[in-house]
Amino acid sequence: MSLPNHFDLVAADGPARTGRLMTPHGVVRTPAFMPVGTAGAMKGMHWREVRDAGADIVLGNTYHLMLRPGAERIAALGGLQTFTGWNGPMLTDSGGFQVMSLAQLRKVSESAVTFRSHIDGASLELSPERAIEVQRLLGSDIAMQLDECVRLPAERGDIERAMQLSLRWGERSKRAFESAPPGYMLFGIAQGGDVPELRRASARGMVDTGFHGYAIGGLAVGEPQVVMLAMIDEVAPILPRDRPRYLMGVGTPEDLLEAVARGIDMFDCVLPTRNGRHGVAFTRFGPVNLRNARHADDPRPLDEESPWPSTRTCARAYLHHLVKSGETLGAMLLSEINIAYYQHLMQGMRDAISQRIFASFRDRTRADWAKGHIAPR
Repeated sequence: MSLPNHFDLVAADGPARTGRLMTPHGVVRTPAFMPVGTAGAMKGMHWREVRDAGADIVLGNTYHLMLRPGAERIAALGGLQTFTGWNGPMLTDSGGFQVMSLAQLRKVSESAVTFRSHIDGASLELSPERAIEVQRLLGSDIAMQLDECVRLPAERGDIERAMQLSLRWGERSKRAFESAPPGYMLFGIAQGGDVPELRRASARGMVDTGFHGYAIGGLAVGEPQVVMLAMIDEVAPILPRDRPRYLMGVGTPEDLLEAVARGIDMFDCVLPTRNGRHGVAFTRFGPVNLRNARHADDPRPLDEESPWPSTRTCARAYLHHLVKSGETLGAMLLSEINIAYYQHLMQGMRDAISQRIFASFRDRTRADWAKGHIAPR
């Protein structure tokens, strides 16, 4: 059974697309990069900076929020948007990936996954129904089905078992979501690891179930980029053209550029803020490691032509000093610089697709990255 569609495809240039996703808390322009506010906060940034940088939508994490402060508490306080102060669209992931990567003594059965909290060791159970219940309590605009994510490389048998289980959990998640108010969305997740036929089977099964949108999960978990892109090539043509497509947990600026070229609409990743906390800035000239001594006496900003003030005005020498001194301000500045660069890249792709010059934009962007650091004066 199909579900109402809230996505308008505005323009396409080959497989690359730009569109508008309507949510109860606002419109999301696609292709969209969702900054990750794991526990209801953006590390090193205020929500107003996230908004000013150009983000339409952010991500929260079901696993972390159900553990602390608790979904029922957040619901009693008005929902995730009211609780956090982000008055815009939010997507919550199902928690499946965090159970795989963080939980102690995890055990997967047909009915649910049981695990011990990484915080206090408490025994917990997460079923497809409970994952949807938690996300509805949080009040996120877009919820994700519960799936089982397998870290690569893995045996084919393990990948196929998890893929089939995820399809069955997707059906249960959809039934559990039936009581959600109009306008709220549920996305299904295609699994299948690095096995092309399993990826295709998962995508077809997910489309047969029918969701508001479709995600590709289980990538960026240890496989090379060429494998990730090959799996997108297998899945994207199977997904409905009129529904949003979300590549989960990805990635680098190059990952985003190449995935958009293959028809992907939405992304999330901790990389911009995580790298910012470790002294790395993303710029149109590629990544810049501010820990390097070469920046200690360099008065130039990272990019004099950037639309983001901190990128345009903060001296490399000052950023280097903050990073080497362990000053919190360094992590804050580099996090906002990185989020702003990601959003600027997405806006550039949206504009290029609308003007049907995406191929030249892609070539020019890659050429700028290849230039590397600006040569010292």
